[in-house]
Amino acid sequence: MGQLILPPFYLDIAGPVVFLAGPIQGADWQHLAIEYLQKHSPKLNIACPRRDYPKGEFIYEKQVDWETYYLRYAEQNGAIMFWLAKELVHSCDRAYAQTSRFELAEWKVRYERDKIKLILGIEEGFSGSRYIRRRFSQDCPNITICNTLEETCKQAIKEIFN
Repeated sequence: MGQLILPPFYLDIAGPVVFLAGPIQGADWQHLAIEYLQKHSPKLNIACPRRDYPKGEFIYEKQVDWETYYLRYAEQNGAIMFWLAKELVHSCDRAYAQTSRFELAEWKVRYERDKIKLILGIEEGFSGSRYIRRRFSQDCPNITICNTLEETCKQAIKEIFN
């Protein structure tokens, strides 16, 4: 049985990991992806950076270090799945999906260089999707850009186990 890995905990795991990359603040999609992946691929380990911390327990550096560790683990043994969900709740003090956009660019370059397993899905209404779709079609034409979260999860399972 695969494990669900949440920050800031590091688990001893065997087998592939899918890292759920994409917006956390302003969106709420990770639980749906976890449900789908656990149902359709119960042996798959899932690293999900979304966690509701008790008040005062969130430490930025520990969160970033955890994400870096499991992104790199998934790069070597599994896949990185980006779901660019549209913004549900706006926050005026930060750009929506600012970290996800940076990470997507980083992993796009790693895909081009190292041919890692990278899965991309973009929900209708995600701001900037036209540009991202265009750049991926130019630079990474072998990456299928999925239009639904379910499609994106299916593609992740396919990429990892084929």
